[in-house]
Amino acid sequence: MTEVEIQQEGALGRRMKIAGLTVLAAAAAGAVLAVIMRDQMTRHRRDLFSPNVLQRLAALGYLGRGSASVDNITLLKDFIAWEPRRLLRRRARGILSRMEEEARARAATVEEKAG
Repeated sequence: MTEVEIQQEGALGRRMKIAGLTVLAAAAAGAVLAVIMRDQMTRHRRDLFSPNVLQRLAALGYLGRGSASVDNITLLKDFIAWEPRRLLRRRARGILSRMEEEARARAATVEEKAG
């Protein structure tokens, strides 16, 4: 092997090491982000039934930005039955309507693909 070939092989090894470390760092950052997001979702779900009106309003806003899921739809129905304030119930009904429509549209798409 010539000296040039040895240098090229060393450069390739360094690039592979850098690429591997980059992938590892991205995976670690993704795992940390997933844990943080799960914690945020748990906290906001808990705050939905908080005695503090502003925390409930903030939790509704957070849920409203989320996607439709059976869990979120059920949670909103429970919240509407529990919530004493008309304004927050109305806001929750609006979010619930959007989520139910989104879930119906998603189900229709799945049926079209299947049938």
